[in-house]
Amino acid sequence: MNIDHLIHQYGYWAVAVFCFLEGETVLVLAGFACRLGDLDFATVVGIAAVSGWAGDQTYFWIGRVFGPQALTRWPSIGRHAARVQRLIERYCDWVILLVRFAYGLRIAGPILIGSSKVGAWRFAAFNGISAVIWAIVVAGAGWVFGAALQRLLGSLHDVEHWVFGGLVIAGTAAWAIGNWRARRRSEVR
Repeated sequence: MNIDHLIHQYGYWAVAVFCFLEGETVLVLAGFACRLGDLDFATVVGIAAVSGWAGDQTYFWIGRVFGPQALTRWPSIGRHAARVQRLIERYCDWVILLVRFAYGLRIAGPILIGSSKVGAWRFAAFNGISAVIWAIVVAGAGWVFGAALQRLLGSLHDVEHWVFGGLVIAGTAAWAIGNWRARRRSEVR
């Protein structure tokens, strides 16, 4: 079993699962795999947009149904509540569109929006627009990165597996370090 086989067999599933949760790293890698011809770009963007939309809808409804309990259960989300609520009151539609791109608020943002007075249909519509833009931009970044790397290294065919593996390791390390730092910050407060 080689990496091409794994990408072909599980690539779209990985995009679906990880984009439901957060998914930027996997989506960049999927864009890179599209550049290499291992995945279809339109399919990756479609799966990422639908899965990202569904994930944020889930978090929105957690906030709507369990708002105060969610803020008590996850104090790190509660710390952002007052600031996000002020932003929602002033720039509701923009907050919904941009919260997906805000580091540290990808999950907390929809929970906080759900605990506000924002209508469910309004959130669903703007969340859908945001999910499509996000999927195109992030997968496109992986595609562009692959194109730049191909120009830099010539033919990627000889090194594509090493580059892809390095990206997986770097992305996983960045994710783990980010989570570790977030936990340390929440323990300090």
